[in-house]
Amino acid sequence: MTLFEHDFVAAGSTERPVGDTGRMLQMMTGYWVTQVVRTAAELRIADHLHAGGATPAEVAEAESLDPDSAFRFLRACASLGLATSTDGKRFAGTPLLDTLRTDAPGSLRNLALWGGAESHWLPWGRLADTVRTGTTQAEAALGAPIFDWLAAAPKEAEIFTRAMTAMTRGLAHKLADVIDLEGARVAVDVGGAGGNLVQTLMQRHPRLTGVVLDLPHVGAEADASAAALGVTDRFTFVGGDFFEQVPPADVHLLKFVLHDWDDDSCVRILRNCRKALGPGGRVLVMELLVDKVGTPGLEPLMDLNMMALSTGRERSLDEFENLFERAGLKLASTLPSASRVSVLELVPA
Repeated sequence: MTLFEHDFVAAGSTERPVGDTGRMLQMMTGYWVTQVVRTAAELRIADHLHAGGATPAEVAEAESLDPDSAFRFLRACASLGLATSTDGKRFAGTPLLDTLRTDAPGSLRNLALWGGAESHWLPWGRLADTVRTGTTQAEAALGAPIFDWLAAAPKEAEIFTRAMTAMTRGLAHKLADVIDLEGARVAVDVGGAGGNLVQTLMQRHPRLTGVVLDLPHVGAEADASAAALGVTDRFTFVGGDFFEQVPPADVHLLKFVLHDWDDDSCVRILRNCRKALGPGGRVLVMELLVDKVGTPGLEPLMDLNMMALSTGRERSLDEFENLFERAGLKLASTLPSASRVSVLELVPA
């Protein structure tokens, strides 16, 4: 029996796959949908179809596309619930597609661009080699470790920074709801990219001074974000390397930093934070926590993402506590948020 003789439902379809074969075929074609979404983001399809819709020819003219290919692409978008068309000639966007609009609050466009970009895509294509060898394949796929490659690829680095900012923007308020900064004067967002987390905390705590430490090329994005949130007068960007030194603070914020790195590297980062803490200072680690085997969720898949792209991993609470102990820190509290991300509060041991 061939693929076409099965009850086949493409990945992303609003129909329900039939049986295990249908589910497996849906999984097998998942990467098709990833690239449809990335292409829709790159070509600003959501913007073109938002107000009154557009014909394939109009989209093709606006984006310098082949007209026939534009039609075929929009037809596929319609099959995935990203667009609608009553006559097969004019297409309108759906609320699902609207999440990719450039001007939509909480737009996912930059995350879609990053998720399907070659710096993500090519290492994932070598996942079997990663599993065989136990080592990341980013260098084999890209010619350099992921962060070195990004440092030499400004366009891709900009996409990455904006994607991280978009992801943080969606989480920042949920994390801020459980973070107590009473009495803190200075908070440093270590590896904070665009700085949206610390800047959100600054909005809630008018006396708080915020700092982002990250690689120099991220500075313009962080400064622009501070200006947009109205906290420029209390915000500073510091270009540097958290493996070498961390600015002094009452609170160091580490959001999705440790999962990028192997254990020894994590301990080095944490030790630098501990060394730079003021009296009574704390380190707040914000990460996913891996649960027992078989628990449904994002964490095991994100762990594979780390395995493919970097030397990092997702960790259980016990694994984090081992890192903290090695760095001279101890876990004071674990604060669940309204997202999947937990806030781990650390103090010097």
